[in-house]
Amino acid sequence: MTAPADVVRRQYLASAAGDLEALRATLAPDVEWTEMAGFPLAGTYRTPEGVTTNVMEKLAAEWDDWTAHDDTYVADGENVVVLARYTAVNRATGKPLDVRVAHHFVVRGGRIVRFEQFTDTAGVRDAAQP
Repeated sequence: MTAPADVVRRQYLASAAGDLEALRATLAPDVEWTEMAGFPLAGTYRTPEGVTTNVMEKLAAEWDDWTAHDDTYVADGENVVVLARYTAVNRATGKPLDVRVAHHFVVRGGRIVRFEQFTDTAGVRDAAQP
């Protein structure tokens, strides 16, 4: 069985490479993926296709070089918390983004079943507004 932190790391690598098929392979069929209130894509998305269509594809359409730079992992059983940084440039405004973020993943059976985002939504909003 793959360690939960390894599953999460594969998700970040797939995201950075823009490999949505590999990213979907890390997600359970009944995944619940929550982008926090105040974030441009706020809400809870279900199914691997729902996550990639409503989150990753929309980020790619609105931001150049959107990247989640994962730097610190804290694992406790099926729970993995990752401290990271988002960087990107908003396509509409040309403004850069550089904010800290924490992600909480729950991994069961080698797949991500739950995700919750915590980030500086004001920083993201400011980069997206003229």
